[in-house]
Amino acid sequence: MVASEQVFPDRRIGAVWEPVRARCYAAAGAYLDFTDELDAAEAAGTPIADGQARADALVRQLNDAARGVDDFYNAHRAGLAEAATVRASVPQLLTHVRAEAEQVLTAAASSGFTSYPSISAGVRRLNEALLTASSSDPGTSVAAAREAANTVQQATAELSNALAQAPSRATAAANAIASVTTRLAAVRNRAGALGPAYSALLREFSAASSADLTNNERESRRGMDAADEALVGARVAAADRDPETALDLTATAREYLAEAEQLVDAVTRRLELLREVRTDPEAQARTVRFRLRDAQMLAVDRGLVAEWGSVLDAQAERLDRITAGLTGRHPDYWAYVTELGTVAEFIAGVVERIRKQASEK
Repeated sequence: MVASEQVFPDRRIGAVWEPVRARCYAAAGAYLDFTDELDAAEAAGTPIADGQARADALVRQLNDAARGVDDFYNAHRAGLAEAATVRASVPQLLTHVRAEAEQVLTAAASSGFTSYPSISAGVRRLNEALLTASSSDPGTSVAAAREAANTVQQATAELSNALAQAPSRATAAANAIASVTTRLAAVRNRAGALGPAYSALLREFSAASSADLTNNERESRRGMDAADEALVGARVAAADRDPETALDLTATAREYLAEAEQLVDAVTRRLELLREVRTDPEAQARTVRFRLRDAQMLAVDRGLVAEWGSVLDAQAERLDRITAGLTGRHPDYWAYVTELGTVAEFIAGVVERIRKQASEK
């Protein structure tokens, strides 16, 4: 019982046992009281009133208490046995995980990689876990001792894994630095087209078509400079035999480069897109109209015209208004594309709801 309460407190086996135990104590108390009365009556030579009936009732009470113990044991036998086994195994578990931990700590100390952040952090975590485990007493707190053993085991595995990966870190860092260096050069080369592309946007299209791209050149340059700075730091760390820091810095450089690439590509792709739209403005609208017709046919096919027909018809009118808005010497082609995209997204949402509604019928 004690083992179950210590190992599996969430099962609350003590609360289940309490009424059974109370019946046993009550029956034992009644038995002792009755035997005292019998002894006193025998010594005095006087009979006990309703003696046989009281004896029969006491036997039933004792049998009921015994049956309660049997029922409790049969119902919880497996759990009690499991708890006892676990409780008995915790001291051996602590001894085992401590021995494994000491082996890994010894390997780390002699590895030549103690300066690596992953190794130094792993050693620190494992020593802290061992300190906690050493203060755990499985005799008084099995659950805490098991948790401490599990923490030691996990910290041991993490340090062991870091030691296994450490020899390949230098090569990985060198490869990462080379890869990011190449990528940075490529982004700088592509950035050379950003300025001319932005100038072309201003010349060929309305100012509104590129208003959101005004700061892209400056921000992309800032991102490339930040990537370059991180890359320099990575090279320094690699030279200082700290490949893990070098890898972290190359990852930072990649993040800056990804942002810079998006800023550069946003300008050049905007110019390409607007030129395509200017050449054939109806091409984008035709694509959206085609999706609209598909959605209308789906509504008919699923028998949901009453619910969605007018909604989709309204999108056809909306498309007419959008295409009619392309007027003047420099139409706002970007607003045109953006509005068409909004309609296309709305139609896609309607299609999804039609399919869901039809599946629920």
